Amino acid sequence: MTSAYDFTATGIDGTPVELSDFQGSPLLIVNTASQCGFTPQYRGLEALHRDYADKGLRVLGFPCDQFGHQEPGDEEEIKNFCSLTYDVTFPMFAKVDVNGPEAHPLFAWLRDQKSGVLGGRIKWNFTKFLIGRDGSVVARYAPTTKPEKLAGSIEEQL
Repeated sequence: MTSAYDFTATGIDGTPVELSDFQGSPLLIVNTASQCGFTPQYRGLEALHRDYADKGLRVLGFPCDQFGHQEPGDEEEIKNFCSLTYDVTFPMFAKVDVNGPEAHPLFAWLRDQKSGVLGGRIKWNFTKFLIGRDGSVVARYAPTTKPEKLAGSIEEQL
């Protein structure tokens, strides 16, 4: 795979989503969790979505339960939590693994493109990958990087 747009993922409602549907749009891909200390970042991610969606940015949330069992719910519970607690309107996907042999191919590719400090492993929930309009990985951000700090980098991709 040579582009983020080459992948397919399962939407939170169970339907396949071709990332090629977002071709030409910058993407912010984030592994999320509902019971994490970083969960309030949903507010910032939603703010980025609302501020930049009309300019082309697509924020994509991928729930993951690999870090401290902080995403124990099923897709319906996750969807309701995100909607009711943080008014999330950006696309959310079915739970995925981001590390290990069962990692979703998108995240295996993202890790290969920007390996980070752990030899490619994703350290924790809310690791963020910024994808340029051409589908390449522009940057990887740590879980501690607040979404609002990404505005300048996002604007460069718009």
